[in-house]
Amino acid sequence: MALTREQIASIATLARLDLTADEVPLYQEGLSRILEFVGALERADTADVTPMAHPLPGLTQRLRPDEVTEGDGHERYQQNAPRTAAGLYLVPKVIE
Repeated sequence: MALTREQIASIATLARLDLTADEVPLYQEGLSRILEFVGALERADTADVTPMAHPLPGLTQRLRPDEVTEGDGHERYQQNAPRTAAGLYLVPKVIE
């Protein structure tokens, strides 16, 4: 999938990148190649592939029991916060 210059400009805006006119073709080629590679992976036939629990044959991942080991420290953590209200952290608005 080849990306257009407009799509690259939109992606750069979302990523807050200030691309020069010389950089746009480089990003256009690089990102297009990445998307083509992902497309090739999506076309790979994996119907007969058995999912693995571990990449090495005969081994399994040891899991610990899912148990609560620490108490609720919510109030203690909020003592360090500059501003809180009703058990919530108050932060400055950052939406443009």
